[in-house]
Amino acid sequence: MQINVVNHPLLQAKMTILRDKDTKSVTFRHIISEVAALLTFETTRDLPVEEVKVTTPLCETTGCRIKGSVTVVPILRAGLGFMEGVLSVIPEANVGHIGMSRNEETLLPMEYYCKLPADMDAYTIVVDPMLATGGSAIAAIDQLKKRGMKNLRFMCLVAAPEGVEKLNAAHPDVPIYTVVLDDHLNEHGYIVPGLGDAGDRIFGTV
Repeated sequence: MQINVVNHPLLQAKMTILRDKDTKSVTFRHIISEVAALLTFETTRDLPVEEVKVTTPLCETTGCRIKGSVTVVPILRAGLGFMEGVLSVIPEANVGHIGMSRNEETLLPMEYYCKLPADMDAYTIVVDPMLATGGSAIAAIDQLKKRGMKNLRFMCLVAAPEGVEKLNAAHPDVPIYTVVLDDHLNEHGYIVPGLGDAGDRIFGTV
């Protein structure tokens, strides 16, 4: 099972607040944005850079800038909760959107919306707070690859082993970054111990 668990004290402390069933939506949104910003640092650790000349108040020296562009694609709707945090770290990033819903007949994820930036070669981060069964993440990445997107990464808050294994099998070239790898899925497909439905808690629709 290939997954990058970012075990940082600040992230783990904030995760405790998010797990608490008594945390209100306004606090949940604020904390999840902070977590997204911190997690973005690790997810972008190996971004390619190129040297540039810069003049300080004292002399000319060599610095660097990101080589190429970055695209962030939230899976609607819960993925939107990550965007403020991600863009606070990479404000120049392009933003695409992909919406997945469950077909009530087949019970499989189905795309209902997709709007992407033109640069298919961008370093692309797909974001969704939860990686549970893996169905939505796999289907979303399938669609992005079909449209020509490359250099994909998946970033989430909480992952279940079942979802990680399925995403690894379907897309072994897409690394996964998460704050915690939880124990298992229950009979309803919820991550345990988890934090409930992230989308509902972000938008106050519990």
